[in-house]
Amino acid sequence: MASNIQPAAGPSWWRGGVIYQIYPRSFADSNGDGIGDLPGIIDKLPYIAGLGVDAIWISPFFRSPMKDFGYDIADYRDVDPMFGSLADFDRLIARAHELGVKVVIDQVLSHTSDQHPWFKESRKSRSNPKADWYVWAHPKADGTPPTNWLSVFGGSAWQWDATRRQYYLHNFLTSQPDLNFHCEEVQEQILSDIRFWLDRGVDGFRFDACNFHFHDRQLRDNPPAARRDNKTVQDTNPYGMQAHKYDKTQFENIAFLEKVRELLNEYNAASVGEVGDDNSLATMAAYTASGNKLHMAYSFNLLTAENTATYIRSQVEELEAAMDGGWPCWSIGNHDVARVLTRWGGPDATPAYNKVALAMLLSLRGSACWYQGDELGLPEADIPFEKLQDPYGITFWPEFKGRDGCRTPMPWQHDLPHAGFSGGQDVEPWLPVPPEHAARAVDVNEADPASPLHFTRRFLAWRKTQPALIEGDIVFLDTPEPVLALVRTPASGKPLLALFNLGKEAVTLELPDAPASRALDGHGFDALQCGQRDGHRFTLPAYGAYFGEASAAPRRS
Repeated sequence: MASNIQPAAGPSWWRGGVIYQIYPRSFADSNGDGIGDLPGIIDKLPYIAGLGVDAIWISPFFRSPMKDFGYDIADYRDVDPMFGSLADFDRLIARAHELGVKVVIDQVLSHTSDQHPWFKESRKSRSNPKADWYVWAHPKADGTPPTNWLSVFGGSAWQWDATRRQYYLHNFLTSQPDLNFHCEEVQEQILSDIRFWLDRGVDGFRFDACNFHFHDRQLRDNPPAARRDNKTVQDTNPYGMQAHKYDKTQFENIAFLEKVRELLNEYNAASVGEVGDDNSLATMAAYTASGNKLHMAYSFNLLTAENTATYIRSQVEELEAAMDGGWPCWSIGNHDVARVLTRWGGPDATPAYNKVALAMLLSLRGSACWYQGDELGLPEADIPFEKLQDPYGITFWPEFKGRDGCRTPMPWQHDLPHAGFSGGQDVEPWLPVPPEHAARAVDVNEADPASPLHFTRRFLAWRKTQPALIEGDIVFLDTPEPVLALVRTPASGKPLLALFNLGKEAVTLELPDAPASRALDGHGFDALQCGQRDGHRFTLPAYGAYFGEASAAPRRS
């Protein structure tokens, strides 16, 4: 079902835009080898356009040994054969643009694969032309690593190399050595590689781990964390026990991001940065300030298990207070965390939770990233240890099961082998398709007018008609749990009042501070989830919402 509504045109399409994330290994397998690919994405582009999203974000598809499933790049300028070819990518760009969909690609700049030719040369000696392209350091006198820095994926962030007789830095896997951005040649090369894809017609980039580019030149130890970071990593990971003062988020990164923005501006291309930091909201604000660095950024702050209305409000308000002309991007699900239906809704949540979660996300000020399959109401898959692929999960099993539970193949047709993900009946997909996902496949959603899929299409189409939700400012109203209430006010036009019941029980509440409003329809919530107003009293069904055109904006406290 193709949408007649086109995404916002021009260089500012990203402001208030909705970006649909595709994890290519798991989206659609066109050749029956059990792994998704670019031709599979091309085949499904009409489905994506039909959702009404503005852009797609494609996770890495570059040449890679796949130790971290593409986030370990061995060639920044080529497509890994398992995903197709550069010609396939060019076809993807052309077809997406025909359908009015922008294309954003993942770029992992902070590190490469240890199989990248640059690293192979760098490790040969301390005097070769690329000797300084990676972060090398001498051991301490007793042979231990240069600093106490930890890897996100477990253990020391330093790995000994017998050839150079030095340690190299890796903030993630040992097979993902960190580039040395203090080297100007590295910066120029990376900018050239970004230009390569701009010349092929991409509309923007999602920059992975964008605060990891620089390290402290003096190699000072990180101090203990005054308050443990449980947003970027799970609480079983000792990484959160350090204050990451010296291994990332260094001041030099600001100047580099300004160089990136200058390049993007030549092409009217956009950028969204992933920020994982001890104080991610402050970093997001700094990296998007003044309109000369990242266009927008998102963090893990809404990708945690914390899901109360109070918590969501606190994160938005803290970022809003820190913003200096920047633009936020919010995400409640992606390839790194358990699916939102399970993580936030809980084990008994119905697909109706996905509806209110989507509407809430797309009512916050900013842009939004939406993860493939969440429009179907998919729960987190339970992958047995013997079928785990994620090295992160294998390391921290069983307290943390890794990221495979959200990365299982997209279910397209419930009665086909592997739910229609792959045509190769005799080939098992790289991760299994759980029966509960097949039961919520695209064709099952299509057959049910009340499904999350149909709601997604209706809500995104309606949202495009509401200027307040695209570019209005935001003020929250005081409400008891589990209700989140906000007012969006555009520069011109009527404010919009929105209430969301994030709980599984109906709620009635008095809101004397809510501005007078006229209830709106067309947003996609049916009678089972649509809230009602009677004066200052609001009644919200389980996972329900109310939208009203307000007569005036509320006073700021």
